[in-house]
Amino acid sequence: MHISTLKNDSNDRLTQAIDRFPKARIAVLGDIIMDEFIWGDVSRISPEAPVPVLDVERETRLLGGAANVVCNMGALGADAILCGVVGDDPMGREIVAELTRMGLRSDGLAMEKGRPTSIKTRVVAQNQQIVRYDRESRANIRGESVQKMLDFATATFTEIDALVISDYGKGMISGPLMKGLRSLIETNNPEMIVTVDPKTGNFEHYTGVDVITPNHHEAGQFCGFKIVDKVTLDKAGCKMLGALNCRSVLITQGKDGMTLFEREGAVTHIPTVAKKVFDVTGAGDTVISAISLGLAVGMDLKAAAYVANVAAGIVVGEVGTSAATAEVVKKAIQIQGTQL
Repeated sequence: MHISTLKNDSNDRLTQAIDRFPKARIAVLGDIIMDEFIWGDVSRISPEAPVPVLDVERETRLLGGAANVVCNMGALGADAILCGVVGDDPMGREIVAELTRMGLRSDGLAMEKGRPTSIKTRVVAQNQQIVRYDRESRANIRGESVQKMLDFATATFTEIDALVISDYGKGMISGPLMKGLRSLIETNNPEMIVTVDPKTGNFEHYTGVDVITPNHHEAGQFCGFKIVDKVTLDKAGCKMLGALNCRSVLITQGKDGMTLFEREGAVTHIPTVAKKVFDVTGAGDTVISAISLGLAVGMDLKAAAYVANVAAGIVVGEVGTSAATAEVVKKAIQIQGTQL
């Protein structure tokens, strides 16, 4: 392997590429979650147990999981099609209503009776998350829901530039669904870019994709060893490229940035641009959104990964699920100066 440096594009070429994001035709398929936040202040300990007492000040709800990927793409200027399953319950109907309010399509959603819509509730005090509790089912979606996804894909994906798989391990991604999608893409749109934000335990479904974006914990679990230094990082990247037969692997490393491994042998480390990290909630959604849009509008892997890194650096500086807008990302690129 040789180490590649980021020298190919100027700041202006990157910002011009971001200006093309609204033209990208994107579909996002994955687990749909409602992110709920309870905000407040802690000034005392409960007399009933050694736990803090939160004085609740406000509550907010934001679309999460695959829906947050779509929101991130919207912030970057693109209208993506969301495909997934929600419960036939009040929260599922709220998600559909919110998509409609945002001007986004909801015909790619299936509602399953008896299946709860996934809700992640985070309790935040003084800008610090103190607890999270989840209400969800991780059982595989039913066969009729799989078929609805495939029927929708057959009718919709012919003109799509890129498909994003957003896997949160809530039962959406399965062998039958991925087998059907792979066959459909090979038959109807073989040039479609496929990117994956993976979940440990489902890696066998991701073979042959263009980009997979595990964090270093997920990559280490797949490879069977911990990533603790450059040697183990390089070993993991090479192993994943070979085992998954994919075009590239982008391993995110939190405060240490991210490293791009390409099939041809190039390895590119991109240092983090985040000044402070307050909350990593949704950072992976930002990365997969930006790199997918970049590839969809013709950026090369290194340039798209750099833009994804800048966008993620903006998001982790905020508390709560957030998205980086195209204008903010472009401004950050111009201020920081690109290493491309």
